[in-house]
Amino acid sequence: MAVRARIVRLRSLAGEALQDLFDQSTPFGRLALVQVLMIAGDTLVTISLAGSLFFSISPTEAKSKVLLYLLLTIAPFAIVSPFLGPLIDRSRNTRRAMVVFSAVGRALLCPLMARDIHSLALFPEAFLILVLSKLYMVTRGALVPEIATAEEEMGDEYSSHEEADAYLTESTPDGRPQHGLAGWNAQLTLLGTLAGFVISIPGIILLKTIGSSAVLIFCAAVFICGTIAGFRLRLPRGRSDGDYDDEGYAYDDDVSVDDDRRGASSGWDDGDPDVVRLQPVTHPEVLLGLTANSLLRGLAGFLVFLLAFGLRRSHAPLWWYGLALGGSGIGALIGLALVPRLRSWMREPQMLMTALLLVCLGAIGASYLGGLPIQIVLALIVGIAGAIGQPSFDAMTQRYIPVAAQGRAFAKFATRQQLIWVIGAVIPVAISLTFVQGDIVMAAVAGGGALFYIFGRMSRLRRQRQRRRERGRR
Repeated sequence: MAVRARIVRLRSLAGEALQDLFDQSTPFGRLALVQVLMIAGDTLVTISLAGSLFFSISPTEAKSKVLLYLLLTIAPFAIVSPFLGPLIDRSRNTRRAMVVFSAVGRALLCPLMARDIHSLALFPEAFLILVLSKLYMVTRGALVPEIATAEEEMGDEYSSHEEADAYLTESTPDGRPQHGLAGWNAQLTLLGTLAGFVISIPGIILLKTIGSSAVLIFCAAVFICGTIAGFRLRLPRGRSDGDYDDEGYAYDDDVSVDDDRRGASSGWDDGDPDVVRLQPVTHPEVLLGLTANSLLRGLAGFLVFLLAFGLRRSHAPLWWYGLALGGSGIGALIGLALVPRLRSWMREPQMLMTALLLVCLGAIGASYLGGLPIQIVLALIVGIAGAIGQPSFDAMTQRYIPVAAQGRAFAKFATRQQLIWVIGAVIPVAISLTFVQGDIVMAAVAGGGALFYIFGRMSRLRRQRQRRRERGRR
C-alpha cells in the first residue's frame, strides 16, 4: 500500500508539473518550459562528453581525463560566484537576460564542440558550456520566489496576507498540502529529470549510430528553443516591502531576528547598486542547511564514480551502467514525489536531516549485504535523498535570504556544493576502492553529517531561546 501511495503521489506531482508546463499563460508555466529545454540540453552535452571522455578510451586514460573534467566543473563557479552573481541581482530584468544569454551562448558553443570533439579545444569550450549552465541554475533559483509570487497575485482565492503566505510556504487555508517553495523547486526538478530521461533516448541513439558530434548539433537546436522560451519569461514587480520584515527577510514566525541580520536593507532598488550590494547573503539556518546539502551532493558524486570505475574494473556489461543510472533517476523521482508530502509533515531542516539519515542507513545496509545489485539499490536511495535535500535547501535560501540578494546567494552556495561534489567524486577516481570500502566511507560521512546538523540546530535553538529570554527581561 505504501508503494502504491507513493506511485499515486508521483503521478499527481508529475501531472501538476506537466499541467504547469503546458499552461504557458502562467509565469510558472513559462519558467517550467525553460527548465525542460535547458536540462534537456545539459543532458545531451553530458551524453556527448561521456562518449568522448569515458567509454571510448581505456580506464587509465579515462581517469586522467575525468580528473581534468572534474577540475573544469569547479572553475565555472570562479566566474559565476564573484562576477555574475552580483550582476544577476542588479535588477529583475537582468535575471531574464541571464537566462536568454545562457541559452544563446550554449547554442553557439555546441557546434564548436562538435567540430573540436577530438581536440584539446574541446576543454575550454566545455568550460564555457559549464559556466553558462551554472549561470542558468543560479538564476533559476533566484527566479522561483518571484514566479511563485506572480502565481499568487494571479489568483483571487487568497484574500489575506496570511492565506497568501500559507500558499507559498505551508498549506492552503483549508489545510490541504500546497506547493510551498520546496514544492515549486521539486516540480521544476521533476520536470528537468523527466526531460533528461526523455531526451537521453534520442541522444544515446545518435551517439551510437553517428557519434558525439551529432548529439551536440541536436543539443544546439534544443538550446535555440530554450532561447525563444527565455524571451517569453515575464517577471512580476515582486513583493511589496510589506511582505518583508524591516530587514528584508520574508516573514517566518519560527525565526527570530539574529544580531548579524540587523541593518540590512529591504527589497529592490534598481537605481542604487549599493542597495543591492548591501543585501545579506548568509543566515545561520541557511548555513547549516548548506553543510547538510553539500554532504549529500558530495556523497552523490562519490557514489557516481565509485560505481563507474567499479563497473569498468569488473568489465561489467553496458546494461549495468543503465541500471545504475536508472536506479538513481527513479530514486530522484520518488524523492521529488515525497517532497510535498514531507513538507506537510515537517519543515525543511527536518527534511535535510531525514535525507542524511536515509543515506547513512542505506550505506550501512549495502556494506553489510554487498553485491552489485545492492549498489544499484544504494544509488536509488542516494537519488531519493538528493531529491529531498536540494529542493528543501533551495526553499530555505529563498525564504531566509532577501530577494535582491538571492542571485549572489545561490551563486555562492552552488560554488561550495559543487566543490564538495568534486571532492567526493575525486576520491574513487584517484583511489581504487571496493564497493564495501566505499559504502563504509559513505555511512561514516552521512552519519557524521547528520549528527553535526542535529547538534548544530539544537545549539542554534538554545541561543534563540536565550535571546528571547533576555529580551523578555528588558
